[in-house]
Amino acid sequence: MSYDPLTAPGPGEGLAHVESYWAATAGPAPADDGQLNSGIDTDIAIIGAGYTGLSCAYYLAQRYGARPVVLEANQPLWGCSGRNGSFAGPALGRVALREWSARWGETGARSLWDEALAAVGTVRDLIQEGGIDCDVQPDGRMRLAHAMSTVKLLEDDARVLQSFGSNCEMLSAADIAAQHFRGNEAHAALRTTDGFCLHPMKFGYGILRMAREAGAVVYSASPVLKWTRHGDVHHLGTPAGEVRAKRIVFATNGYTNELLHPALKARLLPVLSNIVVTRPMTEAEQAESNLVTRDSISDTRKFLNYYRRLPDGRLMLGSRGAILESGSAPHRERLLQIVRRKFPALGSITVDYFWGGWVALTPDMMPHVGHAEEDASVCFALGYCGSGVTAANHAGRRLAEYLGEGRAVPVHLNQPLPRYPLARLRRLGQFAAFQWFTMSDALT
Repeated sequence: MSYDPLTAPGPGEGLAHVESYWAATAGPAPADDGQLNSGIDTDIAIIGAGYTGLSCAYYLAQRYGARPVVLEANQPLWGCSGRNGSFAGPALGRVALREWSARWGETGARSLWDEALAAVGTVRDLIQEGGIDCDVQPDGRMRLAHAMSTVKLLEDDARVLQSFGSNCEMLSAADIAAQHFRGNEAHAALRTTDGFCLHPMKFGYGILRMAREAGAVVYSASPVLKWTRHGDVHHLGTPAGEVRAKRIVFATNGYTNELLHPALKARLLPVLSNIVVTRPMTEAEQAESNLVTRDSISDTRKFLNYYRRLPDGRLMLGSRGAILESGSAPHRERLLQIVRRKFPALGSITVDYFWGGWVALTPDMMPHVGHAEEDASVCFALGYCGSGVTAANHAGRRLAEYLGEGRAVPVHLNQPLPRYPLARLRRLGQFAAFQWFTMSDALT
């Protein structure tokens, strides 16, 4: 049955992972604590066992001696934490670099960049602290000009990065062909070494193991169906149990049930993103395409395409999905055609895996980490706008610091979570935006 976070009461109960490349190659899942089947009391309850919830739980337990309780509707990493594009880079939201200074001032822009680099550092720290084997690739990120008219946009962003002291370079089409791959829609590239690729589910499984070893409890198949408050205690009802907590954390991002709490109402726009993974390239395809780069790659389209070579010689490519899950099937072929268009040498390649997940957008295109305006005991970290590998894990860490020691969340993240105007028309607005983006991409 088609699921829409804007209308569904929840994402399910105890559902298995989607049939993705990540799920097929992650190996056995670490143990969790099973379904909650009783009433329990805790200081901190976390709703959602994705990157945000597990990172928050780990840091709370490991650094502050807390014993947080995590409630997951399905399986840990069931949402986009186990379905994403695998890019770990300094991205907090979807505001273009060249717009940062106008929006936040020179000092604010530099402060936000430092926070974005710290987010990458959080991912590296988790991997190192847990000894997580998650197929980490060499550092490297490329943003490609898919048309000559977008080269200047990359040059503008390069100047911003240089002002931040970032190690970046502009590559010509010839440089890309010689050093990274031969293909179309690669007129220039902005390349940096401040990020990398990994296996997102192996990474998430590692954080799950770390959180439980540190003292957190992680219940699966335990969706929160009801929230009430009695005095200073929050009561979270699940199908077979109840958690009574002094403080709660919403860590559900694109799978948020906004009817569960007033602080969530009309704050997010969940949007589908789809991914294909091809069969392994043949030796001839590899030679002709020269697809040797291990960098993460994205382009300059409004409907962003993101892709990378996988360690076993496959190509992964993702882009926007349908408005609703029920319309997803044609997107498998659409993404395959994008692969073939970008890489003529792969004209006969086929797809082995296709899946999708819900990305959460916010009205200001920024993530938000904080608490409800009227209730400081209700915290949230939401709205990663498609950059959740770094942003979600870092948000969990910042929330743990706030809950564990009262450390203030950095100001750029700790802003009031705005509401969408005319929220009931969000899907209609999304449709109109998709039409505009399609036309804009066709004209570049």
